[in-house]
Amino acid sequence: MEQRVINFSAGPAALPLKAMEKAQDEFLCLPGAGASVMEISHRCKAFDAVHAKAKNNIRTLLNLPENYQVLFTPGGATMNFSMVPMNLMNGKPADYINCGSWAGKAIGEAKKIW
Repeated sequence: MEQRVINFSAGPAALPLKAMEKAQDEFLCLPGAGASVMEISHRCKAFDAVHAKAKNNIRTLLNLPENYQVLFTPGGATMNFSMVPMNLMNGKPADYINCGSWAGKAIGEAKKIW
């Protein structure tokens, strides 16, 4: 294997090699599912177990109390800039501090909601 680099970019982050090796081992056939996690239904019991474990791992890692929800959302920062005002502003204005490019994008999305 080539020497791995350390990725400090703003996009995808470096993952521990052990985690990637486990994903590689289970990619072709998720134990107990008879198929890859990429091939099974998101409504089946095997995927429910993967989803529940992922949520629990995040809850444990971040020490989240039970009154918090763990959500897996597709997209990136730009998509979340529209989700946050849609779900939190409730038709009311919000205050933003325009401190640069990303803040400007967030403000632009919030203006569409209010």
